[in-house]
Amino acid sequence: MSTLSQLTERQGHPDKVKATANMTIEAIQNRFVDITKAYKSLTDETIRENLEKYGNPDGRVDVSMGIALPKWIVEGKNNIWVLGFYGIVFGGALPALVGRWWFGSRQKTKDGVNALSAAAFFKTLKEESTFEEVLGTFGRSFQWELPVQKAKSLPELDTLEKRIEETAGLKWKEVRKICGQEPLRRKGLILLYAHLLRLDIHSSVLRAEQSQILLQAPLLLNALLNIATSRNWLSPSVTIMRLHAYLTQALLPGPERIRFAQLPGIKLEEATTLAPKANDLREFEQALIDKHDGRMLDVRTALSKWGRVEIVDAAFKVIGERIVTPSSIVFLVVKLRVSPPQTCPVEEKELSVDEIKRRLTFNDEKDEEFLTSRKEAEETPSEDLLPGLVHAPYWPGERKPSWWIVLGDEKSNRVVVPPMKITDIPFARPNHERDYRSYKIQFQAPQNVGVFPWRMQLVSDSFVHEDTSRDVILRIEDASTLPNEEPSEDEISDPDEDTIAGQMAAMRGGPVKKRVEEESDDESSTDDDEKNDSSSDSDSD
Repeated sequence: MSTLSQLTERQGHPDKVKATANMTIEAIQNRFVDITKAYKSLTDETIRENLEKYGNPDGRVDVSMGIALPKWIVEGKNNIWVLGFYGIVFGGALPALVGRWWFGSRQKTKDGVNALSAAAFFKTLKEESTFEEVLGTFGRSFQWELPVQKAKSLPELDTLEKRIEETAGLKWKEVRKICGQEPLRRKGLILLYAHLLRLDIHSSVLRAEQSQILLQAPLLLNALLNIATSRNWLSPSVTIMRLHAYLTQALLPGPERIRFAQLPGIKLEEATTLAPKANDLREFEQALIDKHDGRMLDVRTALSKWGRVEIVDAAFKVIGERIVTPSSIVFLVVKLRVSPPQTCPVEEKELSVDEIKRRLTFNDEKDEEFLTSRKEAEETPSEDLLPGLVHAPYWPGERKPSWWIVLGDEKSNRVVVPPMKITDIPFARPNHERDYRSYKIQFQAPQNVGVFPWRMQLVSDSFVHEDTSRDVILRIEDASTLPNEEPSEDEISDPDEDTIAGQMAAMRGGPVKKRVEEESDDESSTDDDEKNDSSSDSDSD
């Protein structure tokens, strides 16, 4: 044993073993210590007993854990200061922070606006609200949405208000009356109207506040829209949606020719005088070309990505059904594409009959796949097929175009289905088999049978006077009154009587198909055989 121990010690001694990449000096030393302890456990009864009881030759090893704290914290003379600090943090600062978050969140609605602003919207908005009334209702929220410390009036505000009153006239007075004379409301409304009229503001403080109001406007308008749609009011809902576009393009609602002021470099006064005979954007561009106006290149570039949307198709569909029955789940499927105004439209090539059939089959399969999916829109097309950002030089930031799909009943001024906001509508691509994108809105059909003439509107939040609409008719039919259809060849027929399936069906009392024709054929063949036999006998005689 001693000879083995000496041999092992010589082989494992740190002075005898050289360190390598896989064996460090610390590992060599630890291995030598383990070998020594193992040898002693064979010769020393106490070490062997410790190894058996505690798994360690050295006996029980007490493990203690603690937190590394600075020495001055645990010193007795600093106890009062440490307790005071913990008392301030956990007894004062933390409850104050949680309370501030709690009461602050209670002041906000789920739309992210102040609860008092939402209450003002609810009380002021009416079913027949005009644009001025909607704008005045919107302005009432500035009392709670603008910081109080910025309520101090500046001399330039009075100057701006006079210019606004000279330009807008009675409509400004109507809006100001609805909004009220509270300082923050007045200030916010003046800055808002200065943006709509494209008035220059010299004060950097007022320009910063105006940018803050504009960037916060979409959130406030969405809250106002939710209140209008919750009451199913169609007219104010569409007006609120269109206000988004007016704010984006810095235009005050007016005659339809005001749309020309959205083009690059076109001022408000030039919108009505530069091309008086132009009725649309394409004719306005042509007028600039005829006058050799230097702005025609910028106008052409902007029009090449203009957000004019074309409704390819709009129809009501029910999964697995040909008709719409009362209280069924209906989908309004809308196919859209962006068709900018162009001076030289592309002619579509003629297709053969086989190619037309192939495209129809392909589109039908895609439509059915989309209808049965859970997505509200088809897959997003590639970036090069999208319009990109909106040309809006007066908006404080970049803006991506979006649209609302609104289904309403204009006779009763009611919203049938809550509006759906969509984006990423692809450009029209002539001579392509599917140059549009499909969207769908799900709702429950009315409980009564009848015909419901509705109108689907597509409202832009970025382009003024670029809305489009289409009349859609929903027919609710009673399935019990329809004539029974004859079974088609594809339907499963009753099993034959002489088959195993037919015998099992007969045992259960089910219908089976009797093979009458084959029996008659067998009988006829038997008769023929008998005749042949008789004729052969006569010949033999």
